[in-house]
Amino acid sequence: MKKILLFCLVTILSASAFAQEMNVSGRVTDATDGVPLPGVNVVVKGTTNGTVSDTDGRYSLTVPSASSTLVFSFIGLVTQEIDIAGRQVVDVPMASDITQLSEVVVTALGIERKRNELPYAAQQVTGEQITTTRNANFVNALSGKVAGIDIKTNNNLGGSTNVVIRGYKSITGNNQALFVIDGVPVSNANNNSVQQRNGGTGVDYGNAAADINPDNIASINVLKGAAASALYGSRAANGVIMITTKKGKKDSFNVIVNSGVTIGEIDRSTYAEYQDEYGSGYSSGFYEGDLGSGVGPVVQFDADASFGSRFDPNLMVYHWDALDPFSPNYGKMRPWVAAENDPREFFETAVTSNQNVTLMGGSDKTVFKLSDCNLSVSL
Repeated sequence: MKKILLFCLVTILSASAFAQEMNVSGRVTDATDGVPLPGVNVVVKGTTNGTVSDTDGRYSLTVPSASSTLVFSFIGLVTQEIDIAGRQVVDVPMASDITQLSEVVVTALGIERKRNELPYAAQQVTGEQITTTRNANFVNALSGKVAGIDIKTNNNLGGSTNVVIRGYKSITGNNQALFVIDGVPVSNANNNSVQQRNGGTGVDYGNAAADINPDNIASINVLKGAAASALYGSRAANGVIMITTKKGKKDSFNVIVNSGVTIGEIDRSTYAEYQDEYGSGYSSGFYEGDLGSGVGPVVQFDADASFGSRFDPNLMVYHWDALDPFSPNYGKMRPWVAAENDPREFFETAVTSNQNVTLMGGSDKTVFKLSDCNLSVSL
């Protein structure tokens, strides 16, 4: 009987001690590089009792019993449930949650929000999606990847690429989206003349977005509408394309080499077909003149149409090169026949080489990232 009473007494005392409150503390760090993680939520499972880690990743919490379970959670990290099992010091390394990171959107001023919490439309594109095709202008690579964006890709070397989000808002003003690179606004306005925009001649010097190295981009978030871009003022009335660049990590050193070669060739099957039965000019297509070898018909080479006379190899005429003193046909008449080549022969095979080398890493005091890009185009 005494043994039974003694056993019951020990059991009651043990249960009482087990149910007593205790203080638990520890440190939350990144599982990859061991840096402290501030702002991590630490909650006793099944209760509202909790705290957050400080700037050094440390936390301290009173738990109801030695058998309590702590839940550690943070945006972008894998949530962990840890049974303290009577321990008073519980250090927790937390790993990144790739699936959860895909749902985190960087909004205005670099604030991170979950996608389902946003009251406006925002869409993200990763840096890997941009560099897959090794396009010299990363804006061209956005085409077809984001809903509601109209991208007019350039078809010339270094030309401008226009980005319009959710349609045109101004008839005469700027409709370009505002680019924000690591919090710094950059205008992508097109500086071409009105004549150029209407199809006239001129030099297209491109716009600012073409200067961004695609290999330096970690992610791109497209903010659509006034609610998304209000913090950037009137400049963001046409929407915002937020670019977050890559950065080095502490206690690491990496060398990254990205290389790509693109070959471009004209698709002759879809190019315009040109007739070779009638020459340039209107009506007869000739003037009468004496340019050297005698009086004869002069081709209306300054005409912008091909409604001239039917080609005839037996007819001798003055062509455009009869006026050029440096031409071997200067002052001479030649047969009235079609040119040997059409505009398709003007195009050559274009080869674009895009090579990039990046050094990135850091120590416990600082991080660094160095990148060098060599872009060459041969036509």
